[in-house]
Amino acid sequence: MAGVKKSPTKKSFFQAVFEHSLEAIAILDCQGQIVEVNPAACQLFAATKKKLVSKSINNFLMSPLNWEQIQGRGQIKIEQPKGTIKTVEYSQVKDLLPDYNLLVFKEIADFNRQATAELKLHHQRVELFAEVTLKIRQSLQLNEILQTAVTEVQRILQADRVLIYQIFANGTGMPIKEAVLPEVEPILGVEFPEEVFPADYRELYTRGRVRAIADVHAQDAGLAECLIEFMDEWMVKAKLVVPILQSFKSQTKTDGEHLWGLLIAHQCQATRQWTEFEQELMQQLADQIGIALSQAELLENLEGVVAERTAKLRQEISERTKAEAALRHSEEQLRLIANGLPVLIAYVDKQQHYRFNNQAYQTWLGLSPPKLYDCHLLQVHGQAEYQQISQHVATVLRGETVTYERDLVLQDGCMHSLSVTYIPHLQDKETVQGFFALTSDISDRKAVERMKDEFISVVSHELRTPLTSIHSSLKILATGKLGSLSNQGERMLKIADEQTERLVHLVNNVLDLQRIQSGKITMNKQACQARELMLEAVQAMKTLAQEQGIQLSVKPSNLVVWADRDYIMQTLTNLVSNAIKFSPKNSTVVLSAEIKSQQQSNSKHRGISYITFAVKDRGQGIPHDRLETIFERFQQVDSSDSRKKGGTGLGLAICRQIVEGHGGQIWAESCLEQGSTFYFTLPELIQLKSDRHD
Repeated sequence: MAGVKKSPTKKSFFQAVFEHSLEAIAILDCQGQIVEVNPAACQLFAATKKKLVSKSINNFLMSPLNWEQIQGRGQIKIEQPKGTIKTVEYSQVKDLLPDYNLLVFKEIADFNRQATAELKLHHQRVELFAEVTLKIRQSLQLNEILQTAVTEVQRILQADRVLIYQIFANGTGMPIKEAVLPEVEPILGVEFPEEVFPADYRELYTRGRVRAIADVHAQDAGLAECLIEFMDEWMVKAKLVVPILQSFKSQTKTDGEHLWGLLIAHQCQATRQWTEFEQELMQQLADQIGIALSQAELLENLEGVVAERTAKLRQEISERTKAEAALRHSEEQLRLIANGLPVLIAYVDKQQHYRFNNQAYQTWLGLSPPKLYDCHLLQVHGQAEYQQISQHVATVLRGETVTYERDLVLQDGCMHSLSVTYIPHLQDKETVQGFFALTSDISDRKAVERMKDEFISVVSHELRTPLTSIHSSLKILATGKLGSLSNQGERMLKIADEQTERLVHLVNNVLDLQRIQSGKITMNKQACQARELMLEAVQAMKTLAQEQGIQLSVKPSNLVVWADRDYIMQTLTNLVSNAIKFSPKNSTVVLSAEIKSQQQSNSKHRGISYITFAVKDRGQGIPHDRLETIFERFQQVDSSDSRKKGGTGLGLAICRQIVEGHGGQIWAESCLEQGSTFYFTLPELIQLKSDRHD
């Protein structure tokens, strides 16, 4: 709808929080290298973001620290490039995400100055309030109490006029006490007409309304026209009004309060912005006047009452300061997590009770953090849902990290796909104290996957058959049985045939990858001789190697693997084909297989011996930052060169799916201008180990 302001996205909102935070924030990887910083961190370290990112945090500290061993909070010294040394307090959140930690820095000098200033301001306000209150309570006569109140308020606020306005039963009223500057006309004794103070105004003030009006003529002041005229008559430019409420008791009514009058401050010579302290002081003094009105006949031992009140206020300030110091630790550690990430974040103790939830629970599920606190998982999620997650909860409480997916209806009434990760909270690396729960919305990713599957289905039914027909027709034309072509026509026909064959190959690769990822294929694993697999792959690639002038070499091996022969052959031929395409002429591609001591990191396959296959070439090499991405779909080191050599960008993705389907791993190592080596691991057939020496 036109004219409606578009709300910011969660991502832009939390990015703005991160960028504009006054506290220095740094995100580190598990080696202590800086991954991300906000502008406040750049200012603290006196360095640009470019100079900080990818550097070890210890490079900027006077005394390097072991970030693996330190606990959540401490003090360190930072040396800026110009030699300035700053002492800062840091708060660390380990495992903000897997393998990433969070650091929040705050200068101790600024912190101490701020705390001292706030405490001093609190003390000044307490002492000022106590002083005025004491003067009011020292007056035993009501007239003296009211006059003392307006005199002291006028002195403290430096207002042109301060008055106490009493409201009568008929709705009219008049000032009964006043403190006014000599150059300002007194208003004492002037009766205000009822229309300038109607019943709805009285009702609002009875409810405790405070009016701080900086300019009586401003449109947002909301004053009635008759009241503005009355203000102009007495030269009032700005005013501050607080109600004086008097408690009452009767046999027919319960305890309550009624509006006795108003405490009013006028500024007549200019407009004025009323501060929060001034409003608070007026409210507190109005409260004291109300108490004095109700208990004037009972006032005794005034000094003791004021001293007791002052002592209580000082005690409250002291307790509040201590509480703020205690809470600051957890606030600094959780602030970015709770407010800077578009995910559900919770901490659950080992009794399965919620101990922390961020505000995303309110947005996603309509459950506020205070409502969830100390509630059992069963109580929050219900019996049916709890049965689904209980097995994952049991696993994480055994000390294992758990990740799973689930569908859930959120506050918007729509079904969302969620990815949930449980991270155990370990004490002394053994005892589980509870776990952190991180939940992210992956509905968009799931939607993309569904679109991909639909696209693959279209490719399967709508492209494969006509491509095969076109390819066959071109082959028939190339035989000359349908007539001869000119030399130019034969060249064009050859190009069309090559491009059609490449397109068929691409479609077949896409379909192969989709079938493997969807789990629609069954791998028929059996005992396979590693040497035979490599020799068969060399034989299949022999013609291509001869065309490119490449030698193929196989190192002897008697190892036996447990694998699907056809799919491992596909993996080997893909790797050998790539090595041939990107190797210079008269170079050699070497295939080998051996047992390495390195074990699989996946706990599911621990205790199994693995054989490492290697395909080594002498090609142009792969940049270090591309060694991971080349195994993604449609990823190539040099797309222009790959198109020239016939690459589709799917071969390595298929290899990874096949190897991981066998419980193995695949990776690459490379050095520019010196060549690359592609490795993958397969489980060794333990029962046939003795055959390797035959």
